[in-house]
Amino acid sequence: MRWFTTVEKVIQRLNFYVCSVGMCLLIPMMLLTSCDVIVRATLARTITGTVELSEYMLAVFILLGLAYTQQVKGHVRVTFLISRLPPRAQPVVEIVTILLSLFIIAVLAWQGWEVGIKERTVSDMLRIPQLPFRLLVPLAALLLCLELLIDLSDSVKKLMRR
Repeated sequence: MRWFTTVEKVIQRLNFYVCSVGMCLLIPMMLLTSCDVIVRATLARTITGTVELSEYMLAVFILLGLAYTQQVKGHVRVTFLISRLPPRAQPVVEIVTILLSLFIIAVLAWQGWEVGIKERTVSDMLRIPQLPFRLLVPLAALLLCLELLIDLSDSVKKLMRR
């Protein structure tokens, strides 16, 4: 099982670095939006492409942070109900929930790839190709699946210990 611990650490480190890349876009997005607001207020004009760039940066920021958010248990959980279950049933509920999540996210990765790989359009204003941004969906889903598999193994371990 030592190899599994190594793989788990590699996946978690990868998710951290991918999330960090997404976080690096937060400040430029904030500065671009702030500059656009200032220019609009002072000169009654807008910076061309601000909305498009903000949409793309926001998509990258959100998608690249999904797996890391799962890693730090930042997604919404219903611990109020689960904590009231018997200790033996809690890991079972977690396992069922993770399996359902894995199924949904795997379908999202598959369909995201199918749709993304066929993408040939560009944005309206700046003519930015949408392909790389569409392919972020299956990448983010794959990373989230890997993180869910780690959680699944932890839940199975909990169930076996009891």
